[in-house]
Amino acid sequence: MIQSPGVFEKSPAELKKLSEKLAIPYEEIKSYFRDRKLPAGEHLVKIAEALGLSILQMKILWGVVDDQVLAGLQKNLPDIKEPLSRGRKHRKLKQTMTTELGTLYRNDCMDVLASLEDNSLDLVFADPPFNLDKKYPSGMNDLLKEEEYISWMKSWADELCRTLKQGGSLFIWNLPKWNSELASHLNKRLYFKHWIAVDIKYSLPVKGRLYPSHYSILYYTKGKKASHFIPDRIPMQICPKCYGDLKDYGGYKSKMNSKGVNITDIWTDIPPVRHAKYKRRKNANELSIKVLDRIIEMASRPGDLVFDPFGGSGTTYVVAELKGRRWIGTDIGPSKEIIDRFAILETERDILHKYRNDLNCLFTEQGKEQRKKRNLWTDESFRDSE
Repeated sequence: MIQSPGVFEKSPAELKKLSEKLAIPYEEIKSYFRDRKLPAGEHLVKIAEALGLSILQMKILWGVVDDQVLAGLQKNLPDIKEPLSRGRKHRKLKQTMTTELGTLYRNDCMDVLASLEDNSLDLVFADPPFNLDKKYPSGMNDLLKEEEYISWMKSWADELCRTLKQGGSLFIWNLPKWNSELASHLNKRLYFKHWIAVDIKYSLPVKGRLYPSHYSILYYTKGKKASHFIPDRIPMQICPKCYGDLKDYGGYKSKMNSKGVNITDIWTDIPPVRHAKYKRRKNANELSIKVLDRIIEMASRPGDLVFDPFGGSGTTYVVAELKGRRWIGTDIGPSKEIIDRFAILETERDILHKYRNDLNCLFTEQGKEQRKKRNLWTDESFRDSE
């Protein structure tokens, strides 16, 4: 019997020979073995026969667990024996910073997670490396084989599921390609709430595919109902030049909520952090505090415990601290940039305050003032007419 991973370790010459033998185009054979895409139809039958495998064995080997595979595994359950895992051994944790509300470690996130009790976290936000071969100060390998990267994501995702409280919320920021893989894994463990698309354009040329203009955030809860879910409302969109309506609300203007418009699962108001005034991380991207402010406000209360397994520039920890949430953070790289950021916490507070001034209102102060000058309707004008 041919075993994995040997079945996939075929040289170009071996793949070409198999292609000729089975009369399957070489590029398709390469896709099946190099990219581990499961063959279908006659190709599946031909390759299974050539490898001396059943269709069920092929699916298991290619990592496809559908209803047929699940039924086969359940039928043979008594023959499947594996020692119970006792979890990861606790390694010594290295604290690099503590505040009134939080602790930052310089450790692998799996080591920190191993130290946490079951059902102990109220909110988790994860922004892992994207496997794009970026250079990190830690020296980590950011170009794993696809199956290795997916396996790595699943390992810490499982630990996040374990440590999340009943009613707790999990948010994962990543490229759509990777989050689509992780979503199918999490669907068996948590309750799916939203796929949030964050529209951020970098204006880079991309050949051979549609221009990617959004990042994705997976939003799951442990249990059907979140213990806390109060999203901010945002101002109505108006023209930045004439300040008129960009959408016709017809006869419903008077019924609009004075606290603003319901937020959707497409976020178009998150700017990339480029300006030196706001950027805290040299030679690397970082998340706007606007993202973490929105998530922490929506899914946690003051005093709740927030965890971010991939510290990066420390945005999660800064926002959690400013909002009175307890927090735990870790990163395998140097902590200096995060520590330096806490030294200018009042500057971050001012930036956050400016963001929040434009939330939970139908029009910003500037927008309302300009509309009044132009005799355009506002929520106040409807109230005054009543």
